[in-house]
Amino acid sequence: MTADDRYDVSDLPEAQYEPGSDGLVLRNRLSLTSKEDMDAAEATALERTMDLLVRTYDDTHRVTAADLCDWHRLWLGDIYEWSGQYRRVNISKDGFPFSAAAQVSTLMNQFEGEVLRRWTPCSSSDRREVVHALAETHVELVLIHPFREGNGRLARALSTLMALQAGLPILDFRSMTGEGKLAYIVAIQAGLDKAYGPMERLFEQIIEESGQSS
Repeated sequence: MTADDRYDVSDLPEAQYEPGSDGLVLRNRLSLTSKEDMDAAEATALERTMDLLVRTYDDTHRVTAADLCDWHRLWLGDIYEWSGQYRRVNISKDGFPFSAAAQVSTLMNQFEGEVLRRWTPCSSSDRREVVHALAETHVELVLIHPFREGNGRLARALSTLMALQAGLPILDFRSMTGEGKLAYIVAIQAGLDKAYGPMERLFEQIIEESGQSS
């Protein structure tokens, strides 16, 4: 938050950090103060959640904004009080500001009506169309950044389920991390102008690598 923000949100649970964490770990139900411990807890919970989602949602399911809230709550509900709820604080990362908190609900309604409704279920037999669907939904969800934490991973979960609907293997996202992180950030930023080509190229690589490792 900046000094120009109109309202003080410091009393919101999602704006608070766990005592003793040096401002590195958000206040949580597990009383974890180590970032490494929190990363591990979130990763374990996400693996469990993905296993459930893959078994629950079939290739005919049209994803909704409510689904994304449910997935977020299912994943982080045992860790954060505010899981599954749209954020009420403004956030940025690496100097890049995401959508204003006051606009999140409206933007998610638009995302459902204009993007999720068009691209899910992701059942096209045209590989290029599937790649575009994955790229557009991923970029637009990350740009909104509807939750206080876990948006990128939730976007990858959505991409995974959409890929499975299209008959593709479980996606391996290593190309979006490590040395590929800069290309990923550039692809997200390109989406501000509705330019999805950079993200499409990333998903082409991800799909190819996923097929090789499956």
